[in-house]
Amino acid sequence: MNKTYYICKYTPVELLTALGAECTNLNGMPDGFDLADQTVHPNICGFGKALLEAVMKGEVKELVLVNCCDTIRSVYDVLEYSGKLDFLYMMDMLHSDGTCSRECTVVQLKALAQAYGEYKGTSFDEKAFHRAFVAPEKAHGPHISVMGARMGDELFEMVQEDMPYPVENDTCVNNRSVGEAQPPEEADYDVLLAWYAQELLGQIPCMRMMDPTGRKQLYNDPDIKGVIYHTVKFCDFYSFEYAQLKQNLTVPLLKIESDYTIQSSGQLSTRLEAFAESMESDLTQQNGKQRREKKMGKGYFAGIDSGSTSTDVVILDREKQMVTGIILPTGAGAAIGAERALEEALKEAHLEREDIDAMVTTGYGRTAISDGDKSITEITCHARGAHFLDPDVRTVIDIGGQDSKVIRMDASGAVENFVMNDKCAAGTGRFLEMMARTMEMSLDEMSKTGLHYKEDITISSMCTVFAESEVVSLIAQNKATDDIVHGLNKAVATKTVALAKRVGGVERYMMTGGVSKNQGLVKTLEEKLGTTLVISDKAQLCGALGAALYAMDMVEVRRG
Repeated sequence: MNKTYYICKYTPVELLTALGAECTNLNGMPDGFDLADQTVHPNICGFGKALLEAVMKGEVKELVLVNCCDTIRSVYDVLEYSGKLDFLYMMDMLHSDGTCSRECTVVQLKALAQAYGEYKGTSFDEKAFHRAFVAPEKAHGPHISVMGARMGDELFEMVQEDMPYPVENDTCVNNRSVGEAQPPEEADYDVLLAWYAQELLGQIPCMRMMDPTGRKQLYNDPDIKGVIYHTVKFCDFYSFEYAQLKQNLTVPLLKIESDYTIQSSGQLSTRLEAFAESMESDLTQQNGKQRREKKMGKGYFAGIDSGSTSTDVVILDREKQMVTGIILPTGAGAAIGAERALEEALKEAHLEREDIDAMVTTGYGRTAISDGDKSITEITCHARGAHFLDPDVRTVIDIGGQDSKVIRMDASGAVENFVMNDKCAAGTGRFLEMMARTMEMSLDEMSKTGLHYKEDITISSMCTVFAESEVVSLIAQNKATDDIVHGLNKAVATKTVALAKRVGGVERYMMTGGVSKNQGLVKTLEEKLGTTLVISDKAQLCGALGAALYAMDMVEVRRG
């Protein structure tokens, strides 16, 4: 039997069940939108494309839509003429729960029942209707709430795996409350549908409803320990609510955006893991957990930061003194690069692998390194390393090879908030590397250029491809090299300062990572921030240093 798929919590699932349907929420995330992109505008939201992709692949034969937004209307128009579905229906649910809306909804329910009954060859089964009302399961006790726009099943599973508390899915399609009340007994069809319309429209409102104030009950739950707010690219409905949550929430809040593909889930893993680590730190402090897992051996601890450009290794002794610090190109594979860098660090320190009591890996390639005792995100490790280098630092700026991040810390060095730019090369070390190549300069040469510019050039696009075209055009106009490089530095600095403003960056600022050696960019960034950046001579080793300090935490330290 074909499943009947639906996408909205206002879908009359119980009515469809009473007509013989097996209802399933369509919420998977495809690998890409190859088929969907052939039928709709590229700027339609990712969920709309995911919906089209599932139908075009033949995975869906029966589909009931609700006119949530313009995207769903567009998807319906495409599907109506596709010939891919055995049954397609769209309900016109109104945006309020007043008397007139309930009456109109009853008309819609009857029309759907007639259409589906004729398609299925069934009639309304009142007993099956009553059995279909099942109270939704809710989290009890401390938990993390995922709010905002619907989240794909694969991404939600990732969230569940990463978080230190149980996770409740309170996104638009999942906070369905129909089933908390039972239908009236021995009521005729019209009475049942009138009651049902009231239940459907009386749920916790989604953001498309005219009065969404009832959504406050989602985040006024005293058991919530953190909120992950999810939005879908090109969907505007939930941006307004996030701004309100930022002002009112007293628990940790993380905003993430996906395009509803599997690939976007992978890009979000660092943010989710860092958010979880910050909460685990609080949980550890509350529970009074002590250092654990291993006992002191030779007294050496290693941290490996596997970045997209370089792999950095730090080895500390039991006094937290750096025995050695190694920086090598990552090369083709994270695991191979990490092994090579660790061997070099051990050789320089005159140590063997068995002399290392514990090793923590971090960076984008951290999960590919199997030799470590634990994997921790670069967000948490850079904060720990920065605090160790200068306890007065409260904001860390790291412009990495494949992403940029700004981290705000408290007085103990714990992460309070962070933001990342990890969706494209704009504003990253890779952007600077490609611009240097375009200008036929080495990164070292470029880092010392632009300090004495004369013309204040503005690079209008941060897209790497378009910016490269601008640079080629500027070279053709015989613009001075110093002026062009300053324009590039200004573009990167402007984007970085925007991240700092979003995270609520405060004094004192430290810049970590290899890009901190770029004198021209550092100077421009200081001008934009209106402050002086702390640049340690161990700036590029900061992530590996933090990882090594966490490795030390894993060992039970016995002195005397």
